[in-house]
Amino acid sequence: MPPIREGYDRSSRNPVTATHFHEVLARLAGVHGVPGAQLAILRDGTKTVVQTGVEHQERRRPMDAASAVPIGSITKLATATVAMVLVADDDLELDQPAGEVLGVTGLDDRFTPRRLLSHTSGLPSDPADVTAACLREVRGADLVCPPGSAFSYSNLGYALVGSLIESVTGMTWREAVEAILLRPSKIEPAYAESPRTVSGHGHATGQGGARPIEQALPPLLEPAGALALSAGDLVELGRVHLGKPGLLDVVTAADMHGRVPGAEPFGLADGWGLGIAHYDGEDDVWLGHDGTADGTSCHLRIDQAGACVVAFTANGAAGTRMWQDLSTELRALGLELPDQRPRAITRPVPIPAGDFGTYRNGAIDYTIRADEDGGTVLVVDGEVFPDLTLHEDATIAVRDPATGDATPCGRLRGTSGEATAIEVGGRLAGRR
Repeated sequence: MPPIREGYDRSSRNPVTATHFHEVLARLAGVHGVPGAQLAILRDGTKTVVQTGVEHQERRRPMDAASAVPIGSITKLATATVAMVLVADDDLELDQPAGEVLGVTGLDDRFTPRRLLSHTSGLPSDPADVTAACLREVRGADLVCPPGSAFSYSNLGYALVGSLIESVTGMTWREAVEAILLRPSKIEPAYAESPRTVSGHGHATGQGGARPIEQALPPLLEPAGALALSAGDLVELGRVHLGKPGLLDVVTAADMHGRVPGAEPFGLADGWGLGIAHYDGEDDVWLGHDGTADGTSCHLRIDQAGACVVAFTANGAAGTRMWQDLSTELRALGLELPDQRPRAITRPVPIPAGDFGTYRNGAIDYTIRADEDGGTVLVVDGEVFPDLTLHEDATIAVRDPATGDATPCGRLRGTSGEATAIEVGGRLAGRR
């Protein structure tokens, strides 16, 4: 284990050592069946890094501070940061149509960097053909809402941001993110398929433990999810967004961090900026991003007011639940992290017949239908989620097939019995 420094618990005025953090991390990894995890905290200028477990369940190599974990969608924060550096350098304009930047025709003029970065472009979540060229997929996409009218999480939108970065810099996305962001931040680049990248794992089952999972990400979606970083690396990425002049000047950073009107990322966060999420705490707002790759779960939180960054990585599918428990225990140790547990569940109500049917986001169908036992299920791209329950506030929950737990997953949009859309995981799907 590399040298580690002490943190501090302001609430009790007692020192909280790295040993405390390690004990909590190791215990929760055992509870949730997560093979390996890392925790990094930057507070009062002091960086603490601890880790537990193994990189790969079968090879048993210990997780260390430099272990690179596939961070999934936190890659989008890196991509957005690079784009905003280009904005600061006057090489990219936030409200210029993407087609003008690329020098091509056939793109909707409403696709601007500002909307792409804030997930308000109206583009579907994913390309219909992951082997196709980005511009072909964008040109042929069926919009889920008019651009600028609502939030709908879009990996395809970030693929287009990657194309903008490549066009402006003359570099590939990987070259640009390394040269403009990672190396200046002293982050050693790694990607989902890199030899030194940690393996993801499924949920623990029986005595065999969690099963290793190989990463699978098409090149088209690299700007949306290709990076693999340690928790310590994530803290350095978060340090860029602490509000001090650095890679981003103060004005550009304020534009990036400001909450975009109308961007309501239901179920993902409390608000959204340009590539960065807002999480409302009791006294202030934390910035950050979450990410899941194949069998990994990673989380980054940034408190500008307290000059604090917290990063967590886990190489197990149960990492999200582990993070929820970990953030609760970190709050008890004096870190005032926002509570991101699901909101209170209201009274269940019958699902109106008019809300049954299929809703579509790009090539993905979300179908509400009855099952053979008289219950209701949600079918997402062919995968069945049982025990669909509608609540009086229009939120919906399903039974998680992996854990058996009832899990809030989204909401219906529109008048009861005449739903016009379903929102699942921050993605809008309109009625077919």
